[in-house]
Amino acid sequence: MNSFLLSVVVPVFKVEGYLYQCLESIRAGLTAAEAAQVEVIAVDDASPDGCGEMLDGYAERHGDLRVVHLSHNVGLGLARNAGLAEARGEYVWFVDSDDWLPKGSVRAVLEKLAERPDVLLIDHLRVHENGRLEPDASSGALKDPRLPSLLELQHTAWNRIVRRGLLDELDLRFLPGWYEDVPFSNPVLIAARRVSVLDRVCYHYRVGRLGSITATRSDRHFEVFEQYDRMLAWVDERHPEPWLRHRLFTLMVNHLLVLLGNDGRVHPRRRRLFFQRLTAHYRRHVPADYPGHPGIKHKLVRLRSYPLYAGLRQAYRITKRDPEPSPAVLPALASAPQRAQAAPIR
Repeated sequence: MNSFLLSVVVPVFKVEGYLYQCLESIRAGLTAAEAAQVEVIAVDDASPDGCGEMLDGYAERHGDLRVVHLSHNVGLGLARNAGLAEARGEYVWFVDSDDWLPKGSVRAVLEKLAERPDVLLIDHLRVHENGRLEPDASSGALKDPRLPSLLELQHTAWNRIVRRGLLDELDLRFLPGWYEDVPFSNPVLIAARRVSVLDRVCYHYRVGRLGSITATRSDRHFEVFEQYDRMLAWVDERHPEPWLRHRLFTLMVNHLLVLLGNDGRVHPRRRRLFFQRLTAHYRRHVPADYPGHPGIKHKLVRLRSYPLYAGLRQAYRITKRDPEPSPAVLPALASAPQRAQAAPIR
């Protein structure tokens, strides 16, 4: 059986217009010796379009692609697991099939893997539908290789290349449902004994694509709450350090607030219910010695005040300013705790 340094796992579902670009980008610019260190495994997640046939044709023409066809659609996380089960590389990189790698990325990753880290973190750019490239706000975390800073990095599977043995040691796999990256990406980083950082753009992440999860309005976005339950349970069992619990709790609330305010994900008629779930999650998971957060939206979640949150959001939409205004924007906030605490959430 061949051994590889790197296995690239590509889950595939309804991406006919992007698939070839993704596959071609993985081996672009590699020498024969470098290509011999890399295997590419594409998982056809019972895609209803022509992706399965495209993969078979690509494998037949190039001979360096392994294709796994699933009998029924299982979703992104479980499709990644299916590819991982076939992987033979020392490291595994999960690349989404509607994204692509800039030329030279795999070579740079192979060189950095010579350090033999447990996890290698990479930088990325966001790519809009009009082709505009944009740095991610979290990428600055790569400048500080310590864990407290690295936890600020966008928690996705594709910006971290993981030693496959670490996943086996942790018995860690992707779980079903949307936001499957949440209980995967932070645990691999927290458990890693050796983390390397490749401060180079090695990934182009396509945002706003029609049909993608992040551009789909659905109640399935509520599945994020269960994924955070799973992640925090893992942390409580294995790494109960107070500072870590505080940091993860703050990051969780930040993430949930972003989803709450995104009309492209949560329908406006479901926003109150999402806020209610968010406040329940806050109460369930807030550490006993949590010092609090200075942000106004955090305070409104703690106070369970949807009316004030809705007013703040409306003020932001009117002014188009940062949604953390000065106290003058909400003059009643200082005197609102008792009223807000009692405000029903419907």
